[in-house]
Amino acid sequence: MVASLSMSAEERQAIDAFRKDVVEASVDALILVRFTAEWCGPCKQLAPVIDKAIAEAGQGRTRQVVVDVDHNRLIAEQFRIQSVPTVYAFLGGQPVDGFVGVRSDREIRAMIEKLLASLPPTAAEADLDTLVAEAHALLDADKAADAADAFVAIRKQAPDRVDAIAGHARSLLALGQLETAAGALAAIPADSTDPSVQQARAAVELARTAGAGGETAELRARIAADPQDHEARIALANALFASGDRDGAAGQLLESIRIDRAWEEEAARTQLLKIIDAVGLADPWSAGIRRRLSSILFG
Repeated sequence: MVASLSMSAEERQAIDAFRKDVVEASVDALILVRFTAEWCGPCKQLAPVIDKAIAEAGQGRTRQVVVDVDHNRLIAEQFRIQSVPTVYAFLGGQPVDGFVGVRSDREIRAMIEKLLASLPPTAAEADLDTLVAEAHALLDADKAADAADAFVAIRKQAPDRVDAIAGHARSLLALGQLETAAGALAAIPADSTDPSVQQARAAVELARTAGAGGETAELRARIAADPQDHEARIALANALFASGDRDGAAGQLLESIRIDRAWEEEAARTQLLKIIDAVGLADPWSAGIRRRLSSILFG
């Protein structure tokens, strides 16, 4: 920023505060500068939306600085503010993104998440990343109780960390606590696109479906009597997956697809994709099942 030599003491103080609170602070944090005015109706509409988006982003690395253009004309002129509200996002001492006018909570949160992804983790965040990875490893090793305890400890340190909430939910689910797991996920915004959240929600949905699926012995008997009983195959797949037999679950669904892929608007394929989502797209098992599915669909 270039300051005029004829600045008043008040203007110089405002410039110094902006340099400290925005330019210098944005070296290791995301700073949103909201230009506003007391007479501006849309500014009053945007204020709670942007407050909510910052709170939902969590992580403690996003802060807001509010600049009233009538009381800080020099700063407004430096940024060529022609209308309010205007928002600039600062990283590394520079404006890197922004918008003019009112935006939704979802749009602002998406911008925040995108920009935060470019920030290197702090030492504390790196430690938490390690703890989350270790907790997930316990879960993958079928040590659900130990994993649940680990995720509870992480959530005490970082209550807004969605991958820890999702991992805790999956641990509870593995312990048979379906409704408690669903309750944990309810704390996450419904439109969250975090892969771990989507995976946990898919697992909860499958567990609910499996609960209404019936006994496996009865379902196997139905399939033995009629191999084209797709309803029984899907119900058996859900029950098998809920019991931890994902290979058996996938096998039933793949066989249903092989016999009649179009049954009930591709219900077996839809359910198989839900299982893949629940396991996680990055899991090698999921990649193998997707290859088997492709060979049936396109072979």
